[in-house]
Amino acid sequence: MKKIAFCFLLIPFLGQSQEKGVQFVHDLSWQQIKAKAKAENKFIFMDCFTTWCGPCKFMSSSVFPLESVGSVVNAHFIAVEVQLDSTNQDNAEVKTWYADAHAIAGKYRVEAYPTYLFFDPDGNLVHRNLGSSPPEVFITMVTDALDPDKQYYRMLAKYQAGERDSGFLRRFAYAALDAYDLENGQKGAEDYLNTGVNLYDRTSLQLIRACTRSSRDKWFPVLYEQAQKVDSVLGPRTAERVTQNIILREEIYSRFPEQKTEQPDWSAIRTAVAAKYPREAPELVAKARVSYYLGKRDWPGVRSAVTGYLQACGSLADPSDLNSYAWAIFQNCDDMSCISAALDWSKESFKDNRDPNFLDTYANLLYKLGKKDDAIAWEQQAADLVPTGEKKSYLDTIDKMKSGQKTW
Repeated sequence: MKKIAFCFLLIPFLGQSQEKGVQFVHDLSWQQIKAKAKAENKFIFMDCFTTWCGPCKFMSSSVFPLESVGSVVNAHFIAVEVQLDSTNQDNAEVKTWYADAHAIAGKYRVEAYPTYLFFDPDGNLVHRNLGSSPPEVFITMVTDALDPDKQYYRMLAKYQAGERDSGFLRRFAYAALDAYDLENGQKGAEDYLNTGVNLYDRTSLQLIRACTRSSRDKWFPVLYEQAQKVDSVLGPRTAERVTQNIILREEIYSRFPEQKTEQPDWSAIRTAVAAKYPREAPELVAKARVSYYLGKRDWPGVRSAVTGYLQACGSLADPSDLNSYAWAIFQNCDDMSCISAALDWSKESFKDNRDPNFLDTYANLLYKLGKKDDAIAWEQQAADLVPTGEKKSYLDTIDKMKSGQKTW
């Protein structure tokens, strides 16, 4: 349920035994693992991670220990964890893998974490994927690695051999993007979009959205200049979210000083953004200020920045952003003036949208302000809006409120 924009990566999964989860092998070299896989006629699942990677820690603590995940992986794979950074705390086993880990990272272009590499029983790389995901998504990823029609490197070989069926091209483009092969993903997408399909149907626009990562990408103008047309198919502000994230990264975050003790030159940033994207400049610079103070965990600074964001955007302020900002204050700040301000942002977030998550934020802020009865009433409204199977977390919050327990 909750608002995951700021703090979802390091939450431990309690009560799960690694005995039931993925059984990673230890004390074997890379050569020995390949020999073991060949002897047992099993594929190899390799989790490439670093010690500083939040999504890696999430997978290790919350997904790999699950019995449902372990039953699939253990039945078909020899599983191995490979640490691709080095620290002073590394144990002897990690150190014995330094050379192989370095070679694997270079040979297979492991550049983001976690990256999952899948090898067949003969040691050939057949599939890859990356990133943290819920268990059901990860299980689908693992089973795809066993299916020759879905293995990325088999699809890549077909593409390089000239396969140009439109259905294949679309599947290949998504598989390449999932494999962090942006170059081939964009090539496959362009080939698909050049087969005569309607550029503005849902299937085409979803692919354009997925493969547009930079203002230099071919399809960026479609999302930027035809935003209204895109949104009529994919939903309100869909195009804007993609293009704004790109502009934020390229034109604003890139201008932040390397030294965290230094303040960004907001005036210079605003001028630079306005020169290229005049209609977006006020909102995006205001939004960047919020992100900056959130990163510094400067809650009074966040309050001031969100006030500026609301002034810049007015009624166009993104409800999801307001909800996330309010939730961050609720979870992390005990300054009642900040909590009161966040309550106003939260109320603004659901004025046109009775999203139960937004009502839940509002209820929790009321509770932290000591308005217990109002908080319970609003949390009950949130619970009434969700299907029966999703009510438990809301009802648990109500029970905590009634018994005077913290909900943060």
